[in-house]
Amino acid sequence: MKKKEIDLQKLDPILEEFKGQKWALIPLLQKVQEEYGFIPPETIPDIAKALQLFPSEVQGVITFYSQFSLEPKGKYIIRVCKGTACHVRGGRSILRLLKKELELEEGQTTEDYQFTLDTVACLGACFLAPTMMVNQNYFGKLSPPKIGSIVKQYKK
Repeated sequence: MKKKEIDLQKLDPILEEFKGQKWALIPLLQKVQEEYGFIPPETIPDIAKALQLFPSEVQGVITFYSQFSLEPKGKYIIRVCKGTACHVRGGRSILRLLKKELELEEGQTTEDYQFTLDTVACLGACFLAPTMMVNQNYFGKLSPPKIGSIVKQYKK
């Protein structure tokens, strides 16, 4: 996969907003990820300096929380629930269909950065099992025909 171009000048206003506020590490990381779609590893030293932290402290928070990624993600992040209710109601076949449809394995991103396929332990929507999310949108009571139409609407 080709490396995504990073404009580091976009980082400066974010750092300025939170400069010297150690407590603000998580909100700052969220803004950086919102701007770039991930947290570019080359931004870690600048983030640490702005908040008067060690780079290892910043790295530790990024790797601890699953919401943060050091690798580029797709425009659409598909999260498939692997919880008990979803598993019992066919979640495995939903994941298998998505892998085939997107030609991806779990944790992979398409070369055009359109889609990332992830799995999660639980989406908290067991009553809709099997479920998945595309970015912030929930899709429940999934079936094979629904998968094709959901992916199709995001491929537009």
